[in-house]
Amino acid sequence: MDQSTIEPIDLSRSRVFRLADLVVHKNPNGSESWNVVHGRLPTGEQIALHVSTQPANTVPNAAHRIAHSEIICLREGSLEFQHDSLSERATESDVLFVAKRTMHRVRNV
Repeated sequence: MDQSTIEPIDLSRSRVFRLADLVVHKNPNGSESWNVVHGRLPTGEQIALHVSTQPANTVPNAAHRIAHSEIICLREGSLEFQHDSLSERATESDVLFVAKRTMHRVRNV
């Protein structure tokens, strides 16, 4: 996620983030992503949030590690979640948790 494109947000107040108001990033594989927020909560935790879509049968992003934990909420469809030498299937309404520094990738199946 390119943090340089996200404007600072006051994370001490609750609010609604409207996807329609955010800039869409179109990736070469046909996927799209929207950077929503990146910053530090008043309690000290670092937070980053993005929304993404990955069309079925597209080439997924390469396996990668991130310097934070990640929660993926699967709204529709199904994903193959590869992590820790495992491969798990997630379906609509499932939630995936990626622990900090875990090598992982997801593929729309």
